Amino acid sequence: MGKKLKIAGAPISWGVCEAPNWGHQMGPARVLKEMADLGLGATEFGPLGFLPVDAENRARVLKEHGMEAIGGFFPIVLHKADHDPMPEVLKELESYKATGAYELVLAANTGIEGYDEKRPELDDAGWQVMFDNLNKIRAACEAQGVDAVLHPHVGTMVETESDIMKIINGSTIKFCLDTGHMFIGGCDPVAFSAKHADRVAHVHMKDTNAIRAEEVRSGARTYYDAMINGLYAPLGKGDIDMKAIVKNLVAAGYDGWFVLEQDLAIFEEPAAGGGPVEFARESVAFLRAIEAEL
Repeated sequence: MGKKLKIAGAPISWGVCEAPNWGHQMGPARVLKEMADLGLGATEFGPLGFLPVDAENRARVLKEHGMEAIGGFFPIVLHKADHDPMPEVLKELESYKATGAYELVLAANTGIEGYDEKRPELDDAGWQVMFDNLNKIRAACEAQGVDAVLHPHVGTMVETESDIMKIINGSTIKFCLDTGHMFIGGCDPVAFSAKHADRVAHVHMKDTNAIRAEEVRSGARTYYDAMINGLYAPLGKGDIDMKAIVKNLVAAGYDGWFVLEQDLAIFEEPAAGGGPVEFARESVAFLRAIEAEL
């Protein structure tokens, strides 16, 4: 019998996002039911307010839908010497304790709203502040049985291949390998999965259109504009060798989640059985086909 892949969902694959003016926001009852119907037994939390903010009710809603809590995307300012991120992290960990979640997916927030504004430039001292904060957060999370991972992301302080290598060399933090954001930032996710599998503790699966990615990289399109115009495709229908990434990680012993975390925006409530679930269904089928080859 081959390797069984752990496939999970994320609310952003249903258009649920923390960014302002993103689009119509579907409710948790429908999103979680559609995830469960696809055989996804686990989910990330989604943006603050998608699930109940208080820890006990968040746990209750997930349990009602038979969903395991993985954790979630947590944008936070990490590079400012006069900003201590630890109180925010410790507050967030309260919901992890209540739900049994165990992956805190950090993004190095610029401190500017949205992902299309020009980000600050860091000097060596700013990078050191970030390294120190990442190491402190990782240790604090570990003490509570939670893995803290860093998610390279367009429009954040860790976006490009150069940024990623600084983190690899300057910090002990492990990564959420987000295939799409790495690709857009100029880091080959296939090569990363081969060379740095030991630093991968979580995976976000996004197949990506190379033309749209280059438009974002060059500044010809904003991230949002590219996203609503075909930046992402169902797994196996974009320009990233998703199969190679999965096989590289599995061969290196990766046993974590492969999360469908494919940024979408919608502008009205879809008809029953339609909308984002169709995109997700294709991606699940692609991963199950890879699973059959392992």
